Amino acid sequence: MSDRPETPLLDTVQFPADLRALPKDDLPQLAEELRQEMISAVSVTGGHLGAGLGVVELTVAAHYVFDTPVDKLIWDVGHQAYPHKIVTGRRERIRTLRQGGGLSGFTRRSESEYDPFGAAHSSTSISAALGFAISNKLADRLGRAVAVIGDGAMSAGMAYEAMNNAAAAGNRLVVILNDNDMSIAPPVGSLRNALARLVSSGKYLTPRKLAQKVARKMPQPLHVAARKVEEYARGLVTGGTLFDELGFYYVGPVDGHDVRALVEVLENVRDAEVGPMLVHVVTQKGKGYGPAENSADKYHGVVKFDVVSGKQDKGAGGGPPQYTAVFAKALGAEMARDEKVVAITAAMPSGTGLDKVAEAFPDRTFDVGIAEQHAVTFAAGLAAQGHRPFCAIYSTFLQRAYDQVVHDVAIQNLPVRFAMDRAGLVGADGATHAGAFDLAYLCTLPNFVVMAAADEVELTHMVHTMALHDSGPIAVRYPRGEGRGLPLPATPQALQIGKGRVVREGKKVAILSLGTRLAEAEKAADQLDAKGLSTTVADLRFAKPLDSELIRRLLTTHEVVVTVEEAAVGGLGAHVLTLASDEGLLDAGLKIRTMRLPDRFQDHDKPDKQYDEAGLNAPQIVDTVLKALRVNSAGVEEVRA
Repeated sequence: MSDRPETPLLDTVQFPADLRALPKDDLPQLAEELRQEMISAVSVTGGHLGAGLGVVELTVAAHYVFDTPVDKLIWDVGHQAYPHKIVTGRRERIRTLRQGGGLSGFTRRSESEYDPFGAAHSSTSISAALGFAISNKLADRLGRAVAVIGDGAMSAGMAYEAMNNAAAAGNRLVVILNDNDMSIAPPVGSLRNALARLVSSGKYLTPRKLAQKVARKMPQPLHVAARKVEEYARGLVTGGTLFDELGFYYVGPVDGHDVRALVEVLENVRDAEVGPMLVHVVTQKGKGYGPAENSADKYHGVVKFDVVSGKQDKGAGGGPPQYTAVFAKALGAEMARDEKVVAITAAMPSGTGLDKVAEAFPDRTFDVGIAEQHAVTFAAGLAAQGHRPFCAIYSTFLQRAYDQVVHDVAIQNLPVRFAMDRAGLVGADGATHAGAFDLAYLCTLPNFVVMAAADEVELTHMVHTMALHDSGPIAVRYPRGEGRGLPLPATPQALQIGKGRVVREGKKVAILSLGTRLAEAEKAADQLDAKGLSTTVADLRFAKPLDSELIRRLLTTHEVVVTVEEAAVGGLGAHVLTLASDEGLLDAGLKIRTMRLPDRFQDHDKPDKQYDEAGLNAPQIVDTVLKALRVNSAGVEEVRA
């Protein structure tokens, strides 16, 4: 690790007002010091590095030009906002990023007035900014809304839905398109900045406005033709015709690392009477830090690292494989076995393991960009035509495509396979990325089969089961992190749909586990057995359909039954209670307790601590059983009044 860098100019900036007091000529130095401070901080905490490095100059320029927090600066996605946090009163806490009790890795309304909108999922900024802008307009309040959105986020339809409705905001709305992959226009050096300054300046806008007034006096066909000539001529130079057609005045492209040019262009945009404006800024992800610039992923997400060498602290290694890697290996085997199996991801090839699958099967692996809705319906179309699609999407991101899951998949009973990574709590990414709700939102749907893997062996079997399941949609959920270290099966098994397994037999207490809480359930059973409370542990495997035969047997032969799941209310426990109620199994005094995630959004922390706070580790399972039996911690029955 490196000592903190010397930052004499940054040391004078606590809030954006301090930044705005600096002369423009100091801004390049400030940007360089801000970049070094960010590198130093993330080397200590880990987190998202490349995206923030790419917007250092943009951060400085935006806060210099716009009157934040009166003007609302909305980052999309919030992981690029680390430099923003440093200059908005949070520098002293920046080395608590993503740590328990520390700063969020994303923008967060409760954290600062300079975070007007939380953003950990992409492509929301323009819609939110439009809401701020129209609210100010209706209330006749001062203040613009400025959305910073990446070119990757522009692959989501929501961005265009917002732009299609943005005209009413007028010059109160500014969208900054952060193009960090040069996917819209290549950089062309100083000419690019000169053109941007020209088309954003009053010298261009004033005669253009006059020409428009004259054109409106023409007969309608001539007026329309003149407008088209002007717009398309400007678009030919700048690439802006698409945005013009959506109602935006396009400015750019601008060199996103020339802070003086950025300030000049943004000042012109701020002072323009026309709008809404879209400023196309070209940046380099990982800018200014050699190891990030030279890395394929630009150090998008990193653990702690050495600043000088860039070497990340990956730990000793050699542990159990990650569930993501187990899924990818199992899916690759299915694709090798069956040419009809295809794989789809929505801009998360490495996060879902499909980057490895794509190396072997490039023609049958599809990354559709940040477009979960499209991914699901695309998979439905493939399934309808006889292929066997696997849609690998994080549990928290699948929420974005729920209507497509219902309307395009479930109602039509199409055999789309959903692989839901990051189920349960996810540690440093916090509530925005926790897979808490998939059981509740999938188990209510007719035709669906929903599984949860207890370990890496079970996940391998479940992927094989999904590949063979052609009678309707099927899903599996599995967590972030490592498996239990079990040897993977050479030949996977096809599981019987809706059938669980008993891991250990007992007589008094039954723990019904779903997913990777099974290890904690087994620990709890050991402790209960030591107290003389004979305990059965079942791995139900299926949240839907439930193994009603197994559940019925356990409910009628045990005094206490506890369900355990890494999901919100409405999942396994709710469905077991419904079964017991429907069949009258509660009428004789059976004690059922459901253990699940609490009804609140949990802050980021280490996963073990999160599960402890959620009450889903072995000690809490034991405590739940003892309270149900009204016995003390020694297993002795309490005296009842």
